[in-house]
Amino acid sequence: MNELRLINGNFYTLDEAMPTATAVAIRDGKIWAVGSDDDIKKFDGELIDLGGRCVTPGLIDAHVHFEGFSLSLLEIDLMDTTSLEDAQQRIQKRVETAADGEWLRGRGWAQADWEGHQFPTAADLDKVSSNHPAYLRHRSGHAGWANTQALKIAGINANTPDPSGGQIQRDENGKPTGILFETAMELVANQVPPYTEDEIIKAMRIGQEECWKVGLVGVHDFDGRSCYQALQALHLSGELGLRVVKNIPNALVDDAIGVGLRSGFGDEWIRIGGIKMFADGALGPRTALMIEPYEGEPDNRGMSVLDKEEMMEIAHAAYQNQLAITVHAIGDQAVHDVLDIYESIQNAGYPKTPLVPNRIEHVQIIHPTDHHRLAELNVVASMQPIHATSDMDVADRNWGGRTKDSYALRTMKESGAIVVFGSDSPVEPIDPIQGIHAAVTRQKADSTPEGGWHPEQAFSMAEAVYGYTMAAAETSNQQHRAGSISVGKLADFTIYQSNIMEAAGADILNTKIAGTMVNGEFKYRNF
Repeated sequence: MNELRLINGNFYTLDEAMPTATAVAIRDGKIWAVGSDDDIKKFDGELIDLGGRCVTPGLIDAHVHFEGFSLSLLEIDLMDTTSLEDAQQRIQKRVETAADGEWLRGRGWAQADWEGHQFPTAADLDKVSSNHPAYLRHRSGHAGWANTQALKIAGINANTPDPSGGQIQRDENGKPTGILFETAMELVANQVPPYTEDEIIKAMRIGQEECWKVGLVGVHDFDGRSCYQALQALHLSGELGLRVVKNIPNALVDDAIGVGLRSGFGDEWIRIGGIKMFADGALGPRTALMIEPYEGEPDNRGMSVLDKEEMMEIAHAAYQNQLAITVHAIGDQAVHDVLDIYESIQNAGYPKTPLVPNRIEHVQIIHPTDHHRLAELNVVASMQPIHATSDMDVADRNWGGRTKDSYALRTMKESGAIVVFGSDSPVEPIDPIQGIHAAVTRQKADSTPEGGWHPEQAFSMAEAVYGYTMAAAETSNQQHRAGSISVGKLADFTIYQSNIMEAAGADILNTKIAGTMVNGEFKYRNF
């Protein structure tokens, strides 16, 4: 029997019966008792003095691409590049250690952050990668940048048609520029040698350690089959130390139905979430599906990745087999279409329904006429607060005055919808402290803009922490076992060096993680 006592802490429990406490007792990975130091000292077990440190329920990232995040730690990092030249320098550095002919892989570039906001070209990439095929994904994951050698390997030329749900960017002469949008990315991506399962597992070992360092005890994953296989391998070997809710790509819906998988099935380490679909693209490449055109581009309303009828068919097939639905929808037209689909499902009157609610991932802009519909349809608003602060300038350029309804955390919460938070890593940093800061301040790290961007949409600190804890538990139907520091629940805690509940403004970003405990064991500790 494994017993442990944590005393002299500052516990914010998220349990209304006892909102605060100073100590907990743990037995065999579960919370045995919650109370004062004197209460807990009566129990058996190792005694650990927290030195007055703040403790919350373990933080959960409710939208992450865990395989992508883990592998990104090994690839060319183009996040936060400030110019094309900056990106080229980073690529050149990797070339210096790469074998001839080795594919160059990476992600994180965003032309919207570069002067002139122009997309790069294959020729730009050729200058630093002439001996290597190269394929580099946009920060959003909805565009790719390939060099000439990669385009040739993929057979892409002026006569190659655009695939359904995607676009090959072309110059004035019809020649491919090297930029691929949405499903067109697969033309090159499918030529890149896939990582082996052993390589993915190795990366995930590193990835989960990085998660523990930033205070995460669990993730809701949105990657594919190879990710699920690697997670199972880690679980079977006893190495998995994160709680995972695993969502399934819509391409595998027939397989999931065929073997009888249901949302909510699994154990305390891996559980099945929903069937994941893409309704549209993303803000940065201007492919998010909009009701009205993009500012300065009257003929562009974005694009659908799956059309509404196809999504409707997949959703009904999954739902009547007790598989929940979760849909990437960024533009207001995409959000509207997905809500129509969920309304159709609700009205179908299926006798058995999934154990977990349907979700919309991102909800980055929502039309005012749809504000009330998520709550009415019991749809979770799965949002990433850091998107608001990283995207605000691009959103203003692309959507103008419509941004009052974008990244609308408060609007969604006041509608009655569950609002759950994540990072969308590797699109954004996986650090939840940065997400909490964005939700509370609506400001960048340099405290701009003054007063916050659409500050009426900001959350309180308590609301932000809820979005990373209890909301994640509710979203996965695990509120009876996780999400609060309550007797009988899993002993998953995030411990802070300072009191995050009292932090404000830029000081939130100075909050350091002192320890991460999963199943009653320290996975990370620096005190």
